[in-house]
Amino acid sequence: MRYDIICIGMALVDSIIRGFDPEPVSASGYRAESGSLNAGGEAVNVSTAAAKLGMKTGILCALGADPAGEIVRSELKRNGVDTRLVLNGPCTPVTTMFVRADGTRRSVTNRAHCHNFHPEKEPARFTDAKALVLGSLFRAPFDDPEVIHAVLRSAKAAGETVIADTKLPNFRFLTLKDIGDSLPLIDTITPNEDEARYFTGKEEPEEMADVFLAFGVKRVIVKLGSRGCLMKDRKKALRLPAIPVVPADATGAGDNFIAGFVSEMLRGAPAEEALRFANACGAICTTAVGAGTALRDRAQVLALLSCL
Repeated sequence: MRYDIICIGMALVDSIIRGFDPEPVSASGYRAESGSLNAGGEAVNVSTAAAKLGMKTGILCALGADPAGEIVRSELKRNGVDTRLVLNGPCTPVTTMFVRADGTRRSVTNRAHCHNFHPEKEPARFTDAKALVLGSLFRAPFDDPEVIHAVLRSAKAAGETVIADTKLPNFRFLTLKDIGDSLPLIDTITPNEDEARYFTGKEEPEEMADVFLAFGVKRVIVKLGSRGCLMKDRKKALRLPAIPVVPADATGAGDNFIAGFVSEMLRGAPAEEALRFANACGAICTTAVGAGTALRDRAQVLALLSCL
């Protein structure tokens, strides 16, 4: 295999505003603690983190020939992600993120986020890896059942392990039933608690996981934020508490978590060990503003785990 991991999904720029003060200082002026531009999007965040963790990583996304696209390309290359699979798109989406003091956030998207490029038309771009990460189901390009199924079918035919993250729909709304024929092709799915609740209608994490398992997914990891995570398959369940850190920004924590889990599984770690490593990657990510800022390398993660 040419790659350890290929990530497919949205690439964008996050305009992160931290400590926004809603009290105006003039007729049209407001203040904030800080503002920054960061390469983002699920595919960018996962591929960048995986490359930092020592994986040979490629990304399949669409970027415009615009300043935002140049920010993303530069950040990917700086972190060792192979960008030869990147497609030319009409524009690069920009998301505005408002981050609270405790690290939680709210985001503003726009129509550029629903640009649906077509990875299924070029399977040679994503079938040369040990693992394929879809980031994320229910967002472009994976908001079309036919696109999802075609990509997953090609990935499994090539012998790839498939990991799929999820996002709440923003422009096109699908349910689990709408992609029911694709879910058995997924090895691990990784919704956060809000997403799992939305798609399953359940309140308890184990019940949420059971719904995904009933649809044929082989393993479910529900990310629970400050309450840690739950991993469940048809044989057993494991719940881990969150690793205590001082949070600055939760942007990309779930994506760093996924990168940690996949990279350790590819190294041959048992699922339980990979989950603990992933938990540490997610925790580290929250300690700085921006999805790709805090995590440096695998040694950093192992050092954190050794202190627990």
